[in-house]
Amino acid sequence: MMKPRRGRRPPPGGSSVLLLLLWHCWLWPAGADNASQAYYTALINVTVLSPERGGPTLLRIDRGRYGQDSPKVEVKGLLVAPVPINGVADRLGCDPRTRFQVPPNTKQWIALLQRGNCTFREKILRAASHNATAVVIYNNISSEEPVTMTHQGTGDIVAVMITESKVKEILNYLEKNISVLMAIAVGSRVPPKNFSRGSLVFVSISFIVLMIISSAWLIFYFIQKIRYTSARDRNQRRLGDAAKKAIGKLTTRTVKKGDKETDPDFDHCAVCIESYKQNDVVRILPCKHVFHKACVDPWLNEHCTCPMCKLNILKALGIVPNVPCTDNVAFDMERLTRSQPANRRSAAGRFCQLTALSAWSPCAPLGCHSFPRTES
Repeated sequence: MMKPRRGRRPPPGGSSVLLLLLWHCWLWPAGADNASQAYYTALINVTVLSPERGGPTLLRIDRGRYGQDSPKVEVKGLLVAPVPINGVADRLGCDPRTRFQVPPNTKQWIALLQRGNCTFREKILRAASHNATAVVIYNNISSEEPVTMTHQGTGDIVAVMITESKVKEILNYLEKNISVLMAIAVGSRVPPKNFSRGSLVFVSISFIVLMIISSAWLIFYFIQKIRYTSARDRNQRRLGDAAKKAIGKLTTRTVKKGDKETDPDFDHCAVCIESYKQNDVVRILPCKHVFHKACVDPWLNEHCTCPMCKLNILKALGIVPNVPCTDNVAFDMERLTRSQPANRRSAAGRFCQLTALSAWSPCAPLGCHSFPRTES
C-alpha cells in the first residue's frame, strides 16, 4: 500500500555547498589569468637618419609590450615595411606575396607590420621567412593599448607590439626611402593584477558572515530536530501508557451458549470479520460495540478509537480529555492485520469491510491523538 508522502526538508549541507562554490568563484578568476596578465614592457628608441634635417632625429615609443612567446632580449636593426603589391600598400603582411626591400649587406633588420586580417603567428613567420631579426606590430586603432601577443612556434624571433602613435610619422619617412633605425630594450616585468586591499577585506568579511549565518542555521536545524524527536517520543510513551490504562478499564466477558453474540444475525467482529463462538473472549467498548479481545486490543493500543464509530476511548473514560485525533484507517488496518494469526485474517476482505463500515457509519471521528510513531 502506498504511504502518504511527507515534505522533505532541505539538506543541511546545502548552504555549505553554496559557500564552497562562492569561494571557488572568488579564487578562480584571481588565479586563472595570472600567467596571461604578467608581461614585459619594451622600451623603443627610433632614430631617423634624415639628410634634410642635417642630423639624426630621435623618437621614443614608451608603450611597447613583448609577446608572450617572444624572447625577452634587446635587439637593434634597420626598420623595414613591406613593399606595395601591384601598387597597393601592404601594411598587414598577411599576403603570401608580401615582400621586404632590405638593403644589401644589412645584417639585422626589423619588420614593421600592422595588426589585423591574420594571426600574430602568421605575420611573424612571414617576416621570419625573409630573415627578419624582429617584428614590430602596431595597433590598427590609435586609442587601443598594446596587448600581450600569443604566437607559439615562432622560434627565436623577437616580437613586440606598440601603439599607433608616431607610426604614421615613421611610415612617412620609410615611404621617402629615409633610413630609420630602431633599438628595442627590455623594460620591467608587470605582475598580474591582484585584488586591492579593500576588495580582499570586503570578500573576506562577506565570506565570514556567510559562514556564521550558515553555522547558525545548522545549529538551529539540529536543535529543532532534537526537540521534535524528544517530544514525539514523550508523546508516544504517554499515549501508550494511557491506552494500556484505558484497556484495563474496559469490560470483557466470555461468550456463552445462548448469548446474543452467537445469534447468526448478530454483527460479526469488525476487525477479523468472523462471527462470535462459544467461549470467545470479547471486549465491550464504551460505545457498546463488541469485538474479539484478541482482535481489538492491538488496535486500541495503536489508536485508542473504536474501529467502527471512531469513539475516543481515552476521552470517553476521562483518562486524557480534549485530545485531538487524526487517523489513517487503511494504513493502520494493514498494520493490525499483520499482527493477527494466519488462520484468522484476510487482508483484502478486512480492508473492504472496514471501508464499507466507514462509508455508512454516522459517527464522526471523535478519536484520540495519533502521535508520530516508528514504523515496524
